[in-house]
Amino acid sequence: MSSEQSAPGASPRAPRPGTQKSSGAVTKKGERAAKEKPATVLPPLGEEEPKSPEEYQCSGVLETDFAELCTRWGYTDFPKVVNRPRPHPPFVPSASLSEKATLDDPRLSGSCSLNSLESKYVFFRPTIQVELEQEDSKSVKEIYIRGWKVEERILGIFSKCLPPLTQLQAINFWKVGLTDKTLTTFMELLPLCSSTLRKVSLEGNPLPEQSYHKLMALDSTIAHLSLRNNNIDDRGAKLLGQALSTLHSCNRTLVSLNLGFNHIGDEGAGYIADGLRLNRSLLWLSLAHNRIQDKGALKLAEVLRAFELTHTEVVERRRLLLEKGTQERSRSPSSSRHGDSKTDREKSQMVGISNSALVDKTDKTQTMKTPKGLGKKKEKSWELAKKEEKSGSGQSPTQGTPKKEDATKAGKGKVTIPEQKPSRVKGMKTGSREKRSILPESEQLVVEATEVINPLLEPVEHRDGKVFMPGNKVLLHLNLLRNRITEVGLEGFLATVQYQMQFSKAKSVSKGPVGLLWLSLAKNCFAPQCPAYAIIQELMLPRDPIKAKLREDEAMAFFP
Repeated sequence: MSSEQSAPGASPRAPRPGTQKSSGAVTKKGERAAKEKPATVLPPLGEEEPKSPEEYQCSGVLETDFAELCTRWGYTDFPKVVNRPRPHPPFVPSASLSEKATLDDPRLSGSCSLNSLESKYVFFRPTIQVELEQEDSKSVKEIYIRGWKVEERILGIFSKCLPPLTQLQAINFWKVGLTDKTLTTFMELLPLCSSTLRKVSLEGNPLPEQSYHKLMALDSTIAHLSLRNNNIDDRGAKLLGQALSTLHSCNRTLVSLNLGFNHIGDEGAGYIADGLRLNRSLLWLSLAHNRIQDKGALKLAEVLRAFELTHTEVVERRRLLLEKGTQERSRSPSSSRHGDSKTDREKSQMVGISNSALVDKTDKTQTMKTPKGLGKKKEKSWELAKKEEKSGSGQSPTQGTPKKEDATKAGKGKVTIPEQKPSRVKGMKTGSREKRSILPESEQLVVEATEVINPLLEPVEHRDGKVFMPGNKVLLHLNLLRNRITEVGLEGFLATVQYQMQFSKAKSVSKGPVGLLWLSLAKNCFAPQCPAYAIIQELMLPRDPIKAKLREDEAMAFFP
């Protein structure tokens, strides 16, 4: 009995190696240790390699690079890169009853419903839609992201896989949940992308601070910016207007700006109009579907015709004229002031001169053929006019003429650029500034060199002791569809259109800006049969290049 009792008590303390019970305990511990060892050591070793996105070298194929970077960042489910779907052809219903019978076949109903559910699920999955150039996977032209939140980590992945895309031209974000912080990250991404990136669309992304104006900074290269449906109000419009231009700064790259479907009122329209006073690069502006009434419409119409300069603008203009004259005198030798150095002084004025200055071609040719004696007289008259401009004297019949001649002299050419290049650039600007985005880099440098001018140096007119600028003639397209403009605001645009028509006839020989070519005022608070609206439509009809092209095509169809 004692031996039987001591055996069970002794077995836990000193198990015998030969017994089956003790050997079973040892094998269980060994199995447990073998199972725990890979769980604690091997998985971390296997997970180190995917979590190194900085070491990955992008291949230029967005689909491969984005998937690899997402995997290395730890994403198990991430958006797929797909080709942007094209619009389907119009559906033509079939009259055969056999097709309907096959659709009603009970053997196919289950598979059809399964396919429809799968197609709907795939449709709502987050994707990155791309447009390719010539069906080449390495030539992504445009990127479309719609309906899913773009986090800061995704933008970090984009900052690594988008720069190798050398053909990228546009990025479109629609309802991606941008914040002011992620917008800053997105702006830091843009300079890393290809130099061909010129179009950015941020629609359906309302920001509390309305910091969209940061996309229009002086160092920005964006040419086409769309900010529709972002709840932009007058406060945001003020920031955008200041980004277009102020007295000491001006955006020189933005060609088109779409502010449709926002909450901009009269005050905001006034800020946008203030930005158009000294901006000479914007060609296309849409303020459709906003809350602009007559006060804001009159402000917009005012800057498109001759408007009065404020006291601050007059002071800045005189300062610029004085600085320009000082630079000219420092560049020309005093001994040959009226001799051959006159030509060098005229060429030096080309630095910073753009074709936005209103220069008559006939005046240019006459100035080029003027003898030296007449050149001395004109120079003296120009200096006299400059002194009168500094002293703030009243209007005189001969004040405007020397300034026009000065602008004409300044437009002759640059020392390092042949004369035919600036003339070709001027002719190009008359048609459409969008061509700048597809110009070679060398020609873009010529454009930038010949278009940098402060609009305050444009020829002005003196009336009743006040200084009037000719107005913004660079804006070609203005869309004010579906606002709250009545006949009062309509009269302001009628005066603007009539003024621009007279101005274009007076400058028919010149190749400078011509003013509005397309104006949309439909769906506002006036009857379509309003006389002022009918006159505007009649005056704008021959100026619309699209309708003119359609009329030519119709004429060619009838009279081949």
